Amino acid sequence: MTRTARWGWVITLVTLTGVAGVLAFLLSVGTTSERGFFERHYHWLFWVNVAVAAVLTLVILVAAVRLVLRVRRGRFGSRLLLKLAGIFALVGVVPGLMIYAVSYQFVNRSIETWFDVKLASALEAGLNLGRGTLDAMVADLGNRTRDAAEQFADAGAPQLLALERLRDKLGVRTVALVGGNGQILLESGGDTSQLTPDRPSRALLDKARGSVVTQLEGLEDEAQALQGGARIRALALLPNTELRLGLGERYLMVVQRVPATILGNALAVQAANSEYQQRALERVGLRRMYLGTLTLVLILAVFAALLLAVTLGNQLARPLLMLADGVRQVAQGDLSVRPVLASRDELGGLTRSFDDMTGQLADAREQVQRSVAELESARTHLQTILDNLTAGVLVFDAAGALETVNPGATRILRLPLSAYVGRPLTEVPGLAEFAAALDARFEQHLGPDPAERDMDRELWQESFELQLDPKQNPLTLLVRGAPLPQSARLVVFDDISE
Repeated sequence: MTRTARWGWVITLVTLTGVAGVLAFLLSVGTTSERGFFERHYHWLFWVNVAVAAVLTLVILVAAVRLVLRVRRGRFGSRLLLKLAGIFALVGVVPGLMIYAVSYQFVNRSIETWFDVKLASALEAGLNLGRGTLDAMVADLGNRTRDAAEQFADAGAPQLLALERLRDKLGVRTVALVGGNGQILLESGGDTSQLTPDRPSRALLDKARGSVVTQLEGLEDEAQALQGGARIRALALLPNTELRLGLGERYLMVVQRVPATILGNALAVQAANSEYQQRALERVGLRRMYLGTLTLVLILAVFAALLLAVTLGNQLARPLLMLADGVRQVAQGDLSVRPVLASRDELGGLTRSFDDMTGQLADAREQVQRSVAELESARTHLQTILDNLTAGVLVFDAAGALETVNPGATRILRLPLSAYVGRPLTEVPGLAEFAAALDARFEQHLGPDPAERDMDRELWQESFELQLDPKQNPLTLLVRGAPLPQSARLVVFDDISE
């Protein structure tokens, strides 16, 4: 896979993961927000999440199949990739499943507690309390209006002054004298925002003929009611004490505002009770919506974790696989230049260090090969020189075994010395005494006692006589010896018999 294609996959996976996270967040907000945009569009949002989850599933399946095929084909590093992907997947999936299990139980039980019998009873009691409070205020105003009507009929003061006193005594907003046709005859107080007096309806006047009548008004618009639009109207028939014909029926009308605090609490309890009753009817669907949302969010989170596990596993395993492949090729003798990771982290530095080490090994091997070639050339040159020397040359190793013999030594001693290479000189027939004499001379020259050592010369020279064949004259040899490195010994001799 090229660098461009690899970065394309990374960007695609990150984009899908981000989209899944945003959709999951919107889906969770849609289930917990008030009735509004998200709740109205919950269904299409849910199916968009399902589509994204399907795409993530397809991508994960493709990545898993490719990884399994690599393992079956035995490609180098596939097991490491599988192990890293499994580790990252466990790190992301196991905590998610634990959180899901706890959240599932919590949501399921929380929804049940929302619709508890005690909660329903409390809401019903609060609603009844609000209604009872308003009913008590309405009844109290009706009673006070009836008593005020009787007192107003007996009062001898002017009617306007009597209405002012009555309004102050009752503590209400408006006290008015109403005719039989509903026309406002006289009014004390009133609403200054209205140009015309607030007249009672005909139906209310008909009911007031029998007894005092009360009515709670202004509750149609909650916002206006909370701003002072809610009021209690009481209407009572005034007794006719003047015994005059044509005076007609007159009514005492009292209007009192409902306190905003009491009305707000009553409306809030009523709205909460209505919402509770509606939610209670949708309890099964609500539970399915919450649990479905929780499950889908878990799936999105798990799939995103798996994708990140595969991506991170590839990113971490790539330099390690490069190093492992390089080590394997180096072990096979291939010291060519290795690819270097372009990153600036520790793994990139490790690949660069390995490349430097491989280059140094290649240089060292090339130098060793040159040295070996030079050594072989020198040995060949030396062997040529030894083969052409008239003098005999013998080289012994540290154990005293014969290591090198030139043709001159074979010619002078007239013995097949080359056949005894790797064996002591004492095993050559007729040379046991000569070998012992050489050992004694070397021991004298390099003996353990410094007083006995011949330190004047590094080389020693001495003549020896050898009787190799009784029928022939003895050989007189001029022998020169010298120690070599690593306890080796060199012996050079000439035939000086003549």
